[in-house]
Amino acid sequence: MKYFDSETITKIRQGYYTAVYFNRTKEILLKVNNLKRVTMQIFQKKKGSILSGVEEVRELMESATGFFKGSSWIDKSPELKVSTLNDGDDISAWETVMHLMGPYVYFAHLESIYLGILARRTLVATNTRRAVEAAGGKPVIFFADRFDHFLNQEGDGAAAKIGGASAICTDAMTKWAGGEPAGTIPHALIAVLGGSTVKSAELFNKYYPGEKLIALVDFNNDCVTDSLAVSGRLGDKLWAVRLDTPADIADKSLEQKKDNFGVNPSLVRAVREALDKAGFAKVKIIVSGGFYPEKIAKFTAEKVPVDGYGVGSALIHGENDFTADIVEVEGQKKAKIGREYKDIRKIFR
Repeated sequence: MKYFDSETITKIRQGYYTAVYFNRTKEILLKVNNLKRVTMQIFQKKKGSILSGVEEVRELMESATGFFKGSSWIDKSPELKVSTLNDGDDISAWETVMHLMGPYVYFAHLESIYLGILARRTLVATNTRRAVEAAGGKPVIFFADRFDHFLNQEGDGAAAKIGGASAICTDAMTKWAGGEPAGTIPHALIAVLGGSTVKSAELFNKYYPGEKLIALVDFNNDCVTDSLAVSGRLGDKLWAVRLDTPADIADKSLEQKKDNFGVNPSLVRAVREALDKAGFAKVKIIVSGGFYPEKIAKFTAEKVPVDGYGVGSALIHGENDFTADIVEVEGQKKAKIGREYKDIRKIFR
């Protein structure tokens, strides 16, 4: 299995992660031997979402459809048919994204799980796609590791790549997505080296010579001076500088007014101009800290000379809920008021 280990699947089969009313429903249907076949229809209500989590749900259904007879698990996955759109598909509000067809009793305990998977993965993929589109072709690096529980990283990394992220930042994020994690230099390394941006870059290059060297230059709140210093010392070994100025202060190179707080167009232009004048036109500029699609779009519209964006919490916050409804029972239309059977516009399988 790619997405689940055996211990997790055992817990899922036992209903450990399932809302109790689904577990009780399953038990009732088993006791009365109700094996009626249904069509469960799944959709969400947001316009322009990017579907993600489909392959994970497919593996879930293949691994956890069935029931316990005593202590033995009876696999009933061959009796379940899954028709679905693809990971990465653009989906509309209220559009049917998946049909689950088979005896309801065999998969009643999985509703909490598959809806949660689709909700989380689609949220991250959609947020990432919006940032990528706003960036106008500039790379977006998924820096969301610190903004949520660490066990979300494997799925979040895969969803971010589906959404178009150019890179992700932890080994866990690459487990499902593949590739290698990407990163720069943290403020902590500069701090324990006495506040020396140059020293941190030199050591990074010494011990990770095969990695692109991206020097963090805002530690001393003097991005222009430190960008020039590290460029002068590292020369062609330096690939880029990263600006990460806090949102409540202005860099020393700028007038101390609110419009100049954080990473802003004036700061990026000041660094770019200084680097170019000093002969370091090849050094790229990466920005991070407080970026979200609207701010990225503003930078793009103003043609701010940015070469890439590191984006964190904006890519995992929000909601993209999914809903599941039975719309057919034994081949006959049967749904609660306000719901009806809708075809899937294209079939994955």
